[in-house]
Amino acid sequence: MFMTATPPDRCRLVLITPPDMAAGDIAARFAEAIAGGDVASVIVAAHGTDEVSLQVLAERIVPVAQAAGIAAIIDGDTRVAGRVGADGVHLEVGKEDLADAVERLQAKMIVGTGGATTRDAALELGEAQPDYVFFGRFGYDNKPEPHRRNLALATWWAEMVEVPCIVLAGADVESVAACAATGAEFVALSAAVFGSADAAAAVRRANAILKGDAPPPGAPA
Repeated sequence: MFMTATPPDRCRLVLITPPDMAAGDIAARFAEAIAGGDVASVIVAAHGTDEVSLQVLAERIVPVAQAAGIAAIIDGDTRVAGRVGADGVHLEVGKEDLADAVERLQAKMIVGTGGATTRDAALELGEAQPDYVFFGRFGYDNKPEPHRRNLALATWWAEMVEVPCIVLAGADVESVAACAATGAEFVALSAAVFGSADAAAAVRRANAILKGDAPPPGAPA
């Protein structure tokens, strides 16, 4: 399942589907990306679209992900998650609604959350014992580096809380190094992969960095 890291001693990669791209193009880029190496999970992000559009995208992504042993998580819609047979759902809701979702759904699927921008808010979500807490905002990886607040929250969380966390990297694949340094179990990429001219190479590079055996940027191959 999603939260069991393989190998267990390093941060793993999560992909997040991007905004402003047709479902067919996202699906093609996703299939290319996962050919590049280890991916723990994909979050099919809604980005404000309607339920029908989210389901169309999910129907293209989920079977491909699951065939590759990658957990598929649907953003914000438990009905779509159920209809497409997804492995989990990502819910950015208040602590009471999250606790209810965990109680109802966690026995049969991953229940993750995000949206916290302070330590107190993160701890409130963590009290519900979700499968993960995400630091960042989908679609906001438009700068090369990760957001400093996300890195700070992930560092604190990884030191203090047992619930795994995912931290959003930047638009430059090299930024996964800073995310992994927080101690987070997972690092998320979106623009750095789906916006790359070679999605497989981006995933390959990210994994090399996460494994600690990547040459420096610009070094001879």
